[in-house]
Amino acid sequence: MTPKDKQRRAAPAYEFRVLTIDRATSRSDLRALLTAEAEYHHWELARTMLYVGGTRRVWLRRRVQKVASTL
Repeated sequence: MTPKDKQRRAAPAYEFRVLTIDRATSRSDLRALLTAEAEYHHWELARTMLYVGGTRRVWLRRRVQKVASTL
């Protein structure tokens, strides 16, 4: 197995962003926020949790973009 084959089989690396949304935020506002993050910043929804007080915690993820130097 060549090193290139090993690299292809490796799981993609992700970066995560955690948002905490208070209970006063409506579902439509939250949906608009998440849609904008997905469309313009390439984040995707990884996980959500709704807590007892109504607070939501949202985990977003996106693949790490490795850029080769052009110098």
